[in-house]
Amino acid sequence: MVSSATDLSAVADIEDAHFDIEAAFRANYARIARLIARVVADSARAEELAVEVFLKLWRSPKAQAGNYEAWLYRVALRRGLDELRKRGRRHRYETLFGLLPAARPATPEQLHSATEQQERVRSVLATLGPRQVELLILRSHGCAYEEIARILNLNGASVGTLLSRAQDAFRKEYVKRHGRQ
Repeated sequence: MVSSATDLSAVADIEDAHFDIEAAFRANYARIARLIARVVADSARAEELAVEVFLKLWRSPKAQAGNYEAWLYRVALRRGLDELRKRGRRHRYETLFGLLPAARPATPEQLHSATEQQERVRSVLATLGPRQVELLILRSHGCAYEEIARILNLNGASVGTLLSRAQDAFRKEYVKRHGRQ
């Protein structure tokens, strides 16, 4: 029961501060799932990770108070990168212990070549710093410099330089691992 006017205003403040997670989910889920899918190349796993991102938003009142959409993008990218690194470690261990099957089913040459190229790119991305990977993925996702700056909390004037450095780092690591192609 409310005992004074100050208690009544405190209750009103709490009600005003209510965050509608359901509306945020409906408005952003598809984009977040697509973003993660671009990183992990598995739409089913991307959907699971997107749900985890929204669960984290629901449990993080600080994230709800500010620009939650930028927070969602940052957390989604990091969750996708973590999944990518986890897969890499698992693959190394399975290979080491002989748990992987010896041969994969034959696929058409073009499909095989495209898959191989995607795996190379993902392996290089897994070695870069998180900020560089975030920049490269957001740019490949079609985000403008201003949008990247807002999502990653960067100065808009520095996005071009940071993106250029990330591209150079990617190029050098790719050539080091896979040669010029």
